[in-house]
Amino acid sequence: MQIRRAVRRTLMGLPRTARDAEPLVLVGLSGGADSLALAAAVAAEAHRAGVSAGAVVVDHALQSGSHDVAEAAATQAGELGLAPVAVRRVAVVAGSGPEAAAREARYGAFIDVAAELGAVAVLTAHTRDDQAEQVLLALARGSGTRSIAGIPGRRALAAGIELLRPLLGEDPEISRATTEAACAELGLAPWHDPHNRDTSYARVRVRETVLPVLTRELGPGVAAGLARSADLAREDADALDEWAGRAVEALLPAAQPTAEGRVIDAGGVSVLQGLPAAVRQRTIHRIAREHFGVALSREHTLSIAALVTHWKGQGPVFVPGLRVTRLAGELAFDPQRGSPREDRGGASKS
Repeated sequence: MQIRRAVRRTLMGLPRTARDAEPLVLVGLSGGADSLALAAAVAAEAHRAGVSAGAVVVDHALQSGSHDVAEAAATQAGELGLAPVAVRRVAVVAGSGPEAAAREARYGAFIDVAAELGAVAVLTAHTRDDQAEQVLLALARGSGTRSIAGIPGRRALAAGIELLRPLLGEDPEISRATTEAACAELGLAPWHDPHNRDTSYARVRVRETVLPVLTRELGPGVAAGLARSADLAREDADALDEWAGRAVEALLPAAQPTAEGRVIDAGGVSVLQGLPAAVRQRTIHRIAREHFGVALSREHTLSIAALVTHWKGQGPVFVPGLRVTRLAGELAFDPQRGSPREDRGGASKS
């Protein structure tokens, strides 16, 4: 079975020292077809991979009867042979949007349960269809390569806990149809989340309307092609980020610290100028984030880059939390506190 092969690769990819100690991994189980098929595969492959496998079921309390749905999913996990199985009810706090708030609450529960049980990883059941939807949403937002790279196959969830997504890989390609077929073959009855049909969510509109139209007009390989685009974009983004990281390491040891900030000398400015635009923007972005705790937008990054590439004697660039000035060929990064108007003696911001 394709799903078991994907899961086997992920479980065997755990650090050998951890595998030797039979580490515990948890399946994030909702009871839907994707997570249920993943749970079955993990239960079947855990012993061969030398791991213990349990499950965590999160009750978001957003629908009537959510407690019963969570308990049913926990029962299915136990019947599959997963243990321990934890059910955690969470409070979804409105903030950046209902989907983001639910995700934040869910991942918080994953971290808490994994820490309590001593699990080294939580596995979730995102498929290539989820990846295709993510790419379309990123394209619609005008996002960069990293966002178009989509959902990562693995990332740190917390110290000592990884988030793993075995069904996102390109070989084998696991789609939603694959997980549904696996459940049918195994005699598993998945839960159908009504939120997955609620077109008030942009992701649902992409799934139910946009992708079907693209598939009808362009052919059946659209979703697979979008997911493949994410694979390619991730490779490019990783390479560019690594290049930018090396540039930061080369620039900052030679940079002279000011009382509060950093100064890149004329030679470093020449290095920045000679970098490809994608690497230069990433380098500036990383300097701001890693040394000043500032998250720059593309507009902010480009305005700072203009001090390097289009220097015409212009004044400092002010971005939230940071002031960047070019003087005598050097580039000074300083924390910006308060209003730029006050900092400049009441002059209006240019």
